[in-house]
Amino acid sequence: MRVTIDGPGPLEGHLAVPADAAGGRVPGVVVLHEAFGLTPDIVTLTDRLAARGYLALAPDLFSWGATARCLATAFVGMLTGRGRTIEDVDAARRHLVARPDCTGRVGVIGFCLGGGFALLAAGRGYDVAAPNYGQLPRHLAEVLRGACPIVASYGGRDVGLRGAAGRLAATLTGLDVPHDVKEYPEAGHSFMNRHTGWFAHLDRVPGVGYRGDDAADAWHRIDAFFDQHLRGG
Repeated sequence: MRVTIDGPGPLEGHLAVPADAAGGRVPGVVVLHEAFGLTPDIVTLTDRLAARGYLALAPDLFSWGATARCLATAFVGMLTGRGRTIEDVDAARRHLVARPDCTGRVGVIGFCLGGGFALLAAGRGYDVAAPNYGQLPRHLAEVLRGACPIVASYGGRDVGLRGAAGRLAATLTGLDVPHDVKEYPEAGHSFMNRHTGWFAHLDRVPGVGYRGDDAADAWHRIDAFFDQHLRGG
């Protein structure tokens, strides 16, 4: 269902509620989209998390203004760790916490651009984070000090993020943050996303595109990690 999130300004989003959650309280998950925005693929993945028993909310981070302006703001926020996009991600978490059907525990998962923001959000009140091929923040150790448990997935053929998995794992180990970081040697960027329409043409670019077996394994790890750190507390 379409919802409005109270943040720095009006923000739209897609909320998926578990079918069997009537009368009970369940954990929440904020789903952060790629640079392409809130696509049908992200809506499908949000619904998938609801089917797993979570209140899943995908904020449309480009819904508050012209797409180009929102995207530019997001990239600045990625570099600085501040700004409207960071505040919108925080607002999405508060929206879930405020719902009477939420336990108050909330995780965050992101893809590409959203994966980078999931890393930035890991120390901002979330209980678990799942960045998928997300850009590593500048001053990585400083950003992740005191972070929640993190499960991350990267592609070995993702030329833009070469070495990111190893650097992230080493940093989290040094900070004693519980983590599961895995690089899939044959996968490229966006290997967990099924692009449709115009965006499907991007999957023809070498080092980009869906890879079913690796995506299934990544989701298996995410599900187990969320069961342990979000559902189990």
